[in-house]
Amino acid sequence: MRKIVVSLVLLLSLSFTLQAANFSKVAEGTPHLIQEGSQKMWCPVCGMNLKMFYKTSHAVVLKDGKKKQYCSIRCLVADWPIIKDKIKEILVVDAKTGELINAKSAYYVVGSKVKGTMSMVSKIAFAKEKDAKAFQQKFGGKISDFNRVFKIASESLNKDSMMVAKKKQIKMYPMGKKIYTKMCKPIDVKGFSHINELKAAIRAEKLCKPMKEKQLQAVALYLWDVKRVNTKRGCNCGMMRQNSSCNCNMNKMNMKGCRSSANMGQVASKMGLTKTDKCPVCGMFVYKYPKWAAFIYYEQDGKSKYLAFDGVKDMMKFYFEPVKWGKYENIKNSIKKILVRDYYTLKPVLAESAWYVVGSNVFGPMGNELIPFKTEEAAKNFMVDHKGKKILRFNDITKEIVYKLDE
Repeated sequence: MRKIVVSLVLLLSLSFTLQAANFSKVAEGTPHLIQEGSQKMWCPVCGMNLKMFYKTSHAVVLKDGKKKQYCSIRCLVADWPIIKDKIKEILVVDAKTGELINAKSAYYVVGSKVKGTMSMVSKIAFAKEKDAKAFQQKFGGKISDFNRVFKIASESLNKDSMMVAKKKQIKMYPMGKKIYTKMCKPIDVKGFSHINELKAAIRAEKLCKPMKEKQLQAVALYLWDVKRVNTKRGCNCGMMRQNSSCNCNMNKMNMKGCRSSANMGQVASKMGLTKTDKCPVCGMFVYKYPKWAAFIYYEQDGKSKYLAFDGVKDMMKFYFEPVKWGKYENIKNSIKKILVRDYYTLKPVLAESAWYVVGSNVFGPMGNELIPFKTEEAAKNFMVDHKGKKILRFNDITKEIVYKLDE
């Protein structure tokens, strides 16, 4: 009996998979692309081909007349901080007719068996409710409106970005590097403001030998994400530059230098906050902003204590000048560890081992921030999505950099 049940479950699963495979996101005719220029056929955020992912495509018309079109609502959300105050109209492709319609009047089917575009959860839009219900009956999912779907996409952006970053790191970057080396002339990416402009130039100016769309995407991703954001650095142990392994053979943490790899593994797995924790720099209650929380742990009179901050920026202000914020004259000599939260996972990371993005379009509770990540790859992915200007290590951060963020 149990074998029969298992077999039925497997058959149902296979049936759903085959059904989902019957739905194609590719434009059935000529896609309606509203961007201008030779780059119009690619998403400006991720570089994906809009014809191939046309049935999840979203577009915006800005107040100045400029138009942008994305492969998905995920990329619209990623670009949102830049465009939100300039938007005149938001459009989405009706998956039934292929026409662009007002997104705020569309019926979305969320979480169907169809694979998501740049996301783990699919979001397919329709102009008519009856078409959405027909799709739902065949592929599953829930019917929702734009505002709810936008919220879902915003809340899952971090996880979706990490998923995409892992796929690119495993497959696309190595493929792109190999193809670029064999098939392309040297390409300087500094003159491009979006990845779709880079793709258009590669093809129009014949910077590479003729290649298929997947090859072009791999090359563009490698150039845009890896070559353009090439900020590999070591750590500074006193006056000596070490490599990225940062093993300084120290017995304990030196907050002006590095920490041994053995001690790095001894980080507490959780960071707790109470409702009374106040940032000593700005006075905010930190528990209201747990995503941005940073901590300095120290010892006083034989007891372990900590200070909580509502962001890395305020933490660094304190770190550089502790006496400015209270009776902390000797605190640097008693610091045990400094922890920050990885922006994507919210897990604690030792401050001196983290990677920080500055100059992005993402703001913390106190405005411009030093946004921390556990890995360089995550920092690079965030930097591309959110227009970051630079990636820093802990020892690269100076008092001047910190206070310039307030300007």
